[in-house]
Amino acid sequence: MSVATPVPDERLAPTPEQLRNDLWLAAALLVSAILSTWLGSVAQVWGDDSPHLGWGLLYCVALTAPLALRRRIPEVSLIAVAVVYFIGMSVHVPEMYVGSIALFIAMYSVGAWVVDRRRAMIVRVVVIIGMFFWLLAAMFQAASDQGSDSAAEFSLFSPVAAMMMLQFLFNVVFFAGAFAFGERAYAGALSREELEQRTRELEHEREITAAQAVALDRVRIARELHDVVAHHVSAMGVQAGAARTVLDRDPDAARRALTVVEESARASLTELRQLLETLRTPDAAAPHDSTLRLDAIEELVRYSEENGMPTTFSVVGEPVAASEVAQVNLYRIAQEALTNARRHGGPDARADVRLRFDGDEIELEVANDGRVRFGSTPGLGLVGMRERAAASGGWLEAAPRPRGGFLVRARVPAGARSSQPSTEGVLA
Repeated sequence: MSVATPVPDERLAPTPEQLRNDLWLAAALLVSAILSTWLGSVAQVWGDDSPHLGWGLLYCVALTAPLALRRRIPEVSLIAVAVVYFIGMSVHVPEMYVGSIALFIAMYSVGAWVVDRRRAMIVRVVVIIGMFFWLLAAMFQAASDQGSDSAAEFSLFSPVAAMMMLQFLFNVVFFAGAFAFGERAYAGALSREELEQRTRELEHEREITAAQAVALDRVRIARELHDVVAHHVSAMGVQAGAARTVLDRDPDAARRALTVVEESARASLTELRQLLETLRTPDAAAPHDSTLRLDAIEELVRYSEENGMPTTFSVVGEPVAASEVAQVNLYRIAQEALTNARRHGGPDARADVRLRFDGDEIELEVANDGRVRFGSTPGLGLVGMRERAAASGGWLEAAPRPRGGFLVRARVPAGARSSQPSTEGVLA
C-alpha cells in the first residue's frame, strides 16, 4: 500500500540555467536603460532640471545590476531597485520606461521565489507603502512649486492634480499586477513540483510492481518445475535402484522396474512439454485449460503403489464443485506429499491419502508411517505446498506425527477465493 505523498510547501532552488538567464536579463535592461536615458536627455523630458548624463549612466547600472541576483536574493534585489528608482525619479533622471520595468520584475521575483511567504509579503508591502508615500510627497512638491499660480489651477481638476491621480492609479494597477503574477508563479511552481514528485513516485511504484510480477512468475515457474520433475524423477530413482538390486538374480523384475523408469521419463517429458507450451502461450494458462482435477488424485495413489509404496485412498463427505485453482493446487500438494513420502519414508513406508469434503471447504490429508528426515533447511517442496494452499485462500500444516511418520494436511475453500491471481498454480 502506497503512502500519501506530502504536498511540497516550497519551490526548488533556481537552476544554473535560470541564474545565467538573469545575467542576460540584467545586461539587456542595462543597454535599454542607457539608450532610454540618452534619448530622454536629448528630448529634454525634464527640461533643464535633469542631472548630468554621467549620473544617468550610473543610475542605469545601479537600477539593473540587482536584477542579476533576482533569484538568489530577491528581497535585496527589490529593495535596491526600489531605492534607486525613487532617487532617480526624485532627481529627474531622464529615463522614463526601463525603471518601471525593472521595479515590476523585482517585485514579481520576490513573490515568485522567496520561500518564506511571510517575509515576501512584508517586503512587498513595505515597498508599495514607500512608493505611495513618495507619490504623495511628489504631489505636494509639485503643488508647492506652482504656489504663485491661481488657486483654481490647484483644484481637484487642475492639470497637475489630474496627472498625479493618473500616476496614482497607474501605480495601483502596476503593483497589483506584479504582486498577483508573483503569487501565481509561486503557486504554479509548487503545483508543477508536486506533479513531478507524484510522477516519479508512480514510476517507482511501476518499477516495483513490475519487479514483483517477475519475482512471482519466477516463483511460480520454479514451483511447477519442482512438482513436475521431482515427482517423476524420485520414482525413476526408486525403480532404478530396485532394478540394480535384482538385476543378477531376477532379470524379469529388473526389466519391469526399468519399464517403469522409461514410462516415468516419458510422462515427465510430456508434462514438461505441456508446461513449456503453457509458458510460451499466455492464453493457454487459463484455469479451464488445466487437466488436473481432484479425481486424478486416485491416479497418483495408483502410481505410488506401482513404484513400491503401498498407498490407500479414501473420500469422506459428499463431493462438491471446486474451483479450478483449488483442484490444481490440491492435486499438486498430494503429488508432492506422496513424492516426499516415497523419497524419505524408507523402503517400508506406507501412505494414506484422505480427501474430505466439509461444506464449502475441502481438506486433504497425506499421512505416512515411514521415517522422518530433516535437512538443514526446509525443502522447496514444503515451501511450494504452503504457497499453493495460500494461493487457494487456505492453509497447510506439515509436521511429524506423534506415533511416527509424517502428516501433510491442507484445507482450502471450494470456491474461487484466492489471495493471488486466478492463474496461480494452473501451469500443469
